[in-house]
Amino acid sequence: MSKLSIVVPSFNESENVKPLVDQLDEALVGIDHEIIFVDDSKDNTPDVIREIIEKKPHVRLEHRVGETGLATAVLKGFTLAEGDYVACMDADLQHPPKILKYMYYALEEGYDFCIPSRFIPGGSDGGLNLYRKFVSGVARYIGKICLPCLRRVTDPTSGLFMFRRECLEGADLQPIGWKIMVEVLAMCKYGSIIEIPYTFQDREAGESKLSGKVTMEYLKQVFNLMKRASVKKPVPVSKWSVEKMQECDNK
Repeated sequence: MSKLSIVVPSFNESENVKPLVDQLDEALVGIDHEIIFVDDSKDNTPDVIREIIEKKPHVRLEHRVGETGLATAVLKGFTLAEGDYVACMDADLQHPPKILKYMYYALEEGYDFCIPSRFIPGGSDGGLNLYRKFVSGVARYIGKICLPCLRRVTDPTSGLFMFRRECLEGADLQPIGWKIMVEVLAMCKYGSIIEIPYTFQDREAGESKLSGKVTMEYLKQVFNLMKRASVKKPVPVSKWSVEKMQECDNK
């Protein structure tokens, strides 16, 4: 079976990293995987991760000092990843760890890129308040208008995705801000996308990082990609049903 690398950018998530690792390990029983935290925290998050590593050597830590930003943290994680498949997810548990299992099996069926979606049957964005739903919706539509490669994707601004490692080959990734998947979809090479439904969860600990600065960085990123990215036509996008995902539970 293919090895999976899970890249997790983290910033002041000391209460969430241990339950995240525990839930990932439970979800991925029987799947060879590594969890790579790229951490910019100013609290005790790196110390908590080091304690985890003592018992779980498949967990790795890259603690950065004097450098911040989710996008650059994820890119650093990509360079450290050793797996055949590479996933990216947030550290705050709003992305349900159990979804990684279904994403993995989707790639095992031959797809190049897997994107869990809140906006296909079986999915939900219930973990967002009304303000964040509005901001997220505006960001999605701006991206789709400006970048043709996003137009068939129902949830292109998510931070949760998985792809084959070879998709990164030759990609000129220069992301800013937080919407790393938009950069990857615009600049990497892939021939197929599979969307699977998921429910965005409520944050139980820590604080949201959404701010006006984040929004402006996203707009800057999109307009920058309009100049850098070739006019990539949308690739075929397939969708799994909840019933199809349940078949994976028997594997």
